[in-house]
Amino acid sequence: MPTQENVRIGGFAIRKTTSANLAAHLLMRRQQGEQVALFFANTNFVVQCRDLRVRMAQDGVVIVNDGVGMDIAARLMQGERFKENLNGTDFVPFLFRQSTTPLRVFMVGGKPAVLRQAALYATRQLGQAVVGTCDGYQCIKTKPNLMDTINRAQADILLVALGNPTQEKWILDHRRRLNVPILAGVGALFDFWAGDKPRAPILVQKMRMEWFFRLCLEPKRLAQRYTVDFAKFLKYCYQYRLDSRRRG
Repeated sequence: MPTQENVRIGGFAIRKTTSANLAAHLLMRRQQGEQVALFFANTNFVVQCRDLRVRMAQDGVVIVNDGVGMDIAARLMQGERFKENLNGTDFVPFLFRQSTTPLRVFMVGGKPAVLRQAALYATRQLGQAVVGTCDGYQCIKTKPNLMDTINRAQADILLVALGNPTQEKWILDHRRRLNVPILAGVGALFDFWAGDKPRAPILVQKMRMEWFFRLCLEPKRLAQRYTVDFAKFLKYCYQYRLDSRRRG
């Protein structure tokens, strides 16, 4: 990428970049036969993936910002927000459009029926070549030699939708065995592609209130994330800032 500037948030190095620069970087690394593990960090990521911080600092790992909470933290850390909000739901289709040829996509995670519909959407609506799938329930637990299956498919990108922190740990555990240039943890992406969960209206997205839309749809599942866990997120950011000053 043209710039490697990072913002340290809660102990994670979050890359300051744009969709265009990130896509160009990933496609260049793919062309060079190099691997990138891409993670989209929101406040839940910072809280749930804390035990993975050291592994997240490895070469070939890129973490980008997802959500208004990360902008709040960036303002606290550096006095300015990120250049652009980057989330997997919007960025992955953007990446597909930036490629001059359809990408070979392998999809891991989600419920079987959701995964089937998401794969059809990636093929029919997004024009990509889905070369393999494995759901996040029975298949991922019982399929023998899954890594070999993925490698034989010669995928350009592996999308892993298992939720935080399971998808991040899965990618970090297996990335060295996978001959796939781009590995991405994509959370609820398959649910959106399958139509199992609705996106917020465009106006709500532009207002940076998509988190509130999702909370209204799934209050029981998301209430803790946007209350207790967000308080933990702010605490971790503050603690890391104090620790950094002491080390400085």
